[in-house]
Amino acid sequence: MAPSYDKTIATAASLAASLMLVRSLANELLPSEVRDALSSALASLRSRMTWQHTIVIEETEGWSGNRVYGAVKAYLATRTSANLAMQRLRVSSADEEGPDSKMVVSMEAGEEMSDVYEGTEFRWCLVTREVKGDPNGNGGAREVRSYELSFHKRHKEKALKEYLPFIVATAKAIKDQDRSLNIYMNEYGDEWNPIDLQHPSTFDTLAMDMKEKKAIVDDLDRFIKRKDYYRRIGKAWKRGYLLYGPPGTGKSSLIAAIANHLRFDIYDLELTGVDSNSDLRRLLVGMTNRSILVVEDIDCTIELKQREETDQEHATTSNPTQKKKAEDKVTLSGLLNFVDGLWSTSGEERIIIFTTNYKERLDPALLRPGRMDMHIHMGYCTTEAFRILANNYHSIDYHVAYPEIEALIEEVTVTPAEVAEVLMRSDDTDAALHDLVKLLKLKKIDATKIETESKQAEEKKDTNETKTQSMQVDEKKVVAEIKTECVQVEGKKNDKKVVVKNDFTENGSG
Repeated sequence: MAPSYDKTIATAASLAASLMLVRSLANELLPSEVRDALSSALASLRSRMTWQHTIVIEETEGWSGNRVYGAVKAYLATRTSANLAMQRLRVSSADEEGPDSKMVVSMEAGEEMSDVYEGTEFRWCLVTREVKGDPNGNGGAREVRSYELSFHKRHKEKALKEYLPFIVATAKAIKDQDRSLNIYMNEYGDEWNPIDLQHPSTFDTLAMDMKEKKAIVDDLDRFIKRKDYYRRIGKAWKRGYLLYGPPGTGKSSLIAAIANHLRFDIYDLELTGVDSNSDLRRLLVGMTNRSILVVEDIDCTIELKQREETDQEHATTSNPTQKKKAEDKVTLSGLLNFVDGLWSTSGEERIIIFTTNYKERLDPALLRPGRMDMHIHMGYCTTEAFRILANNYHSIDYHVAYPEIEALIEEVTVTPAEVAEVLMRSDDTDAALHDLVKLLKLKKIDATKIETESKQAEEKKDTNETKTQSMQVDEKKVVAEIKTECVQVEGKKNDKKVVVKNDFTENGSG
């Protein structure tokens, strides 16, 4: 065995030396065109002999980062923890310390993992190599990372046209879901100032009937999938919602739930802080795509005027200072031009939300079809909304007090905010629901009292009207009697005149 092994090693070494000699001679004697042709032929032969193909995805391309590398890293992080074959893992956290700190599990250099996409297996490997810096420059050696994707050669087209685009799209969705949201406020005329949006409201916790919530969620989901549809019909990719109803019915919570569902930032526009239409345009153009514009209490935030009324003010104003001030004033037409005018196309994938406590006070121009696509009434608390609130605050699905509470809710008007405030007073479920029963009973007493007073006032009004009508009848009767007497007196005078005239005639007097 030993002589045979030594002979094999010697033969391999001799063959390797011969190949190196042939290669060096080829490089010296053969033209570059011939060398390239031979190299290409050998590569083609090698590719036909092997079944495996590999795609290399570098961390950087030149001086800029590779977006595909970041997408692969984010995607594989969701698959790594479930891959039991991996012996070494990398764990990191970029968040601050706290109970909400999120750990990210990723691959360690040199490790491999497999992923199955639509029945096809793809293998991933994280490779690192050291690149020496420029000896004439200041940069030292640096580590370059890359992902290597290996698969059977017959799946090459599937890898490039389906698998990698799927990874990029999935990574984008993960990034949108994990990123922190911002709420922007306008200050100093035409500038937005952001702060973190940490409102926890979701459609699951929103105190609203399930049918209405489902209709809103379905509309939102349909909207974000219809980019090509809006482009085809020639309309700006936006959606408008008008939220109206009494205070405390959850309009602000619904806005936060929409933002959390879509992962859109909120731009809270305070119209009283905007000096002119030009400032308004700069603010609205400064919004990002995939965002929500909110104008709360639009009926009382600012006195919006139509362009015609503004033009009349210009015509009647002679003072140049006052005229300039009137021209710069924010107008309703300036706001509506962004909602559905030419400026509405300055961004994509935007939600516009107006809120009001009194829909009937709004200018008809705001309610015109095509401006606010959905009118959502935020009403008083219902039995279904109460059960959601009880589950939110006390994690219960039923309680012996439910029948009494739900019967009272059907009889009185109470806002979800009032119910939530009572449920938050105590961690003791029995005590909280007992307090809620007391509140609802007091509201029922007040409602009964108001109804009685209203009925008494109506009866008093009817009595007064009856008296007035009776007096009017009496007055008409008196007037009629007086007229009758006057006619009778006038008749008697005429009779006397006739008698006297006849006497004169009989006596032959003129």
